[in-house]
Amino acid sequence: MRVISYNLRKHAASGELLALAKNHDIDALCLQEVDAADLPETLGPLHLADVTKGNRLGLAIYYRTSRFTALDTQSFALKKSMHDRVLAPAHERLIGTRVMDNATQHELVIGSFHAAPLTASNSLRRKQIHAAHAELLSMGRGLMTLMVGDFNYPFFTKNLHMHMKNSGYALSLSNRRTYTRYKVFKGHFDFATSLGLDIESVETLPRGNSDHLPILVTAEYGPDY
Repeated sequence: MRVISYNLRKHAASGELLALAKNHDIDALCLQEVDAADLPETLGPLHLADVTKGNRLGLAIYYRTSRFTALDTQSFALKKSMHDRVLAPAHERLIGTRVMDNATQHELVIGSFHAAPLTASNSLRRKQIHAAHAELLSMGRGLMTLMVGDFNYPFFTKNLHMHMKNSGYALSLSNRRTYTRYKVFKGHFDFATSLGLDIESVETLPRGNSDHLPILVTAEYGPDY
């Protein structure tokens, strides 16, 4: 299974989506900072599962219809940061789609996640991550889960690794940094957390019109699922 996650920087990189969908043979595309009113229903072999509608810039998930059947899609609001309360940039910070593999009948939940910005604390972002995992589990307890997105967590990721491990999740960083706008913030902003999947690789793709670089996650179903 191949999944790309990409923060479009206020929809600025939307013109790259069709090429990403076609050139990387992906099964799902998870997006952040999209203009909900300016997304096509299809991108080559991918179909739009849904997009958050609580604000203009939101989250979206596309999936390959030849590989998956979408069973359910839900959006979730998570604990708000002060940035959210003052500027109200986002109502929903998570969208999840439950899919079934048409060939193997495996079911899993794929999530697109956007954590609170760097003005918030890592503690708040960890709470948002744990809450997001709980919401995705509510869509299908016991199912494999892949949550990708912009975690806004470039520092102290070893500590986050420990928190994820203690809660039963794996955290997978990409092979190169994923953010380019400010030299002081050179860490990994965009990565993946997973449950029940074997993550083979997370690759940072070339830079486009966003300050974030897209990441490509390659995963296999775990042997226990």
